[in-house]
Amino acid sequence: MTVHLVGAGPGDPGLITARGLELVRSCEVLVADALVSQELVDEAPDDALIVSRVGLSQDAVTSLLVAYGAAGLDVVRLKGGDPFVFGRGAEEALALAEGGIPFEIVPGVSSIAAVPASALIPVTHRGVSDRVTIASGHGADGGEPDYAALAGAGGTLVLFMGLERLERLCDGLVDAGLPASTPAAVVSRGTLPDQESVFGTLGDIAGLAAGLESPALVIVGEVVTVGAKLAAALTASVAA
Repeated sequence: MTVHLVGAGPGDPGLITARGLELVRSCEVLVADALVSQELVDEAPDDALIVSRVGLSQDAVTSLLVAYGAAGLDVVRLKGGDPFVFGRGAEEALALAEGGIPFEIVPGVSSIAAVPASALIPVTHRGVSDRVTIASGHGADGGEPDYAALAGAGGTLVLFMGLERLERLCDGLVDAGLPASTPAAVVSRGTLPDQESVFGTLGDIAGLAAGLESPALVIVGEVVTVGAKLAAALTASVAA
């Protein structure tokens, strides 16, 4: 018996790892996040118990993992992206460890780089950005992020869960010292067929991104300009 905390990748079902797909196809219980592709859920055995994360609190999910693991079942907890990147995987792993239940972490392709790449934005680029800072659009305590730290980090900022408060985030970064002209982009539903991307600056990206759907990633920094050039070049080559 083992509980496997498996990253499903950023959205496209083809981006799960080979190890992750192998475990999904052999599990007895599959506990899946709402954003996980139905195609991946359908890969579970016909006789597997499928549990959706929808409507369940984090405490309820953790209790289920402990209970199924203690019952000797082979469990896959299928999480969007990577279990340890804004996935609360460590909380679940700690509960399993405290319960004496064996567990395995199976990394997934994180949205950190995959979603920007799907919009042709490199999070690092020689001569442009040599570092990446990731942060939640909400502070660690659910409040505001540390705008001063983010604005002073340099390089590229990749902000998760920031779409609904995008104007506040942009204003906070500008107030903390980043120029309003700093390139910014929002990628909605990255890697999926209905992906949408908008390019702008901290001063106008909130308006440009109005109407986009979650999940979305916000990318801030000069690499956005590189992505815009690549997107324009690709569009031109396709049209030629």
